Amino acid sequence: MSSALLARVALSRVLEPGEPKALALVAELGPEVVLEALHEQAQRPGASEGLVGRLAGIEPARDLERAAALGVRFVTPEDPEWPMALADLAFAGETMQRGQIPVGLWVRGVGNLSELCTRAVAIVGSRSCSVAGADTAAQLSFSVAKQGWTVVSGAAFGIDQAAHRGCLAAKHPTVAVLACGLDRAYPASAAPLLDVIAAEGVVVSESPPGEHPTPIRFLARNRIIAALGAGTVVVEAAIRSGALNTATWADRMSRMLMGVPGPVTSAPSTGVHQMIRQRGALLVTSGEEVLEAISPSGDHAQGTLWEPAKARDRLSIAHQQVLDAVPVVQAVEAPRLARTAGMSLGVVKEALAVLEGQGFVVRQGERWRLADSA
Repeated sequence: MSSALLARVALSRVLEPGEPKALALVAELGPEVVLEALHEQAQRPGASEGLVGRLAGIEPARDLERAAALGVRFVTPEDPEWPMALADLAFAGETMQRGQIPVGLWVRGVGNLSELCTRAVAIVGSRSCSVAGADTAAQLSFSVAKQGWTVVSGAAFGIDQAAHRGCLAAKHPTVAVLACGLDRAYPASAAPLLDVIAAEGVVVSESPPGEHPTPIRFLARNRIIAALGAGTVVVEAAIRSGALNTATWADRMSRMLMGVPGPVTSAPSTGVHQMIRQRGALLVTSGEEVLEAISPSGDHAQGTLWEPAKARDRLSIAHQQVLDAVPVVQAVEAPRLARTAGMSLGVVKEALAVLEGQGFVVRQGERWRLADSA
């Protein structure tokens, strides 16, 4: 067990997730140097009681043992399982309040985090979502998972859980990122779902076992969700939704940002609409459109939607003009049709012969009406 590994475990206990200055120092100087500096700081007069208390209670080797007993492993940037996509957080942190690469991630589950995130998309949204929103999230997730893409989300009520369930329904592993230790479920009712996710994919946290969720940790968690996905889809989000924070992280890392529109009167969709209108998010309505946006150019390309052509569409303009003048029920003579169509009688008669042959009109003596099938 290396000293660098133990130092990272200790720092995961001492530092708040996403603390930018400290994490930047870890990246620059290494975990052992930063941990030693914190110990020196704690010994100075006037040192923060919080820092002193946290340092006094750390037992990194014991943390690893307890985690292993729970089926939890600690993955660091030196491990093959570490997702390379997290490296982009170092650049996002320059303009965000809480940034930088985690000192490590606690992982529970049978999947390999790096492999699962090779092709991954984040799907997030409102906790208090509509039934239609949850259904949309599940369908999007199911569609992309069927094509071999992993769905990353936060296991929260509403859109997050619907996204995870859609991925699992496609029999593909999913990744859940929590804001608390992996020995607890938040919300508590998500425990069965998290167990299923771990049995198929992985559950991830920046916080070590025993830590509880806080608002700051949720915001820090959002950056990891955004970093693990090639793009982020927001299904429903009100103006102050935490899902928009995830969208901001995706935008800062130049990841594809997508939004699913809702009814213009829907409060849960207000944030999504604003994101599309003001922040240049791509409007998507299906899993196929999501895949087109995040896949290499040319893969999953979607053609323009067209309504199937009707038989009338293949008529010449003149024949359509005559057909429009023919009544539905009461048959009329050709001269009257000519006056209605504003065309010469000869042209109208010629057009009627063609239209009759194609089954558009029916002749009744010297009169004409539309065919029942026209």
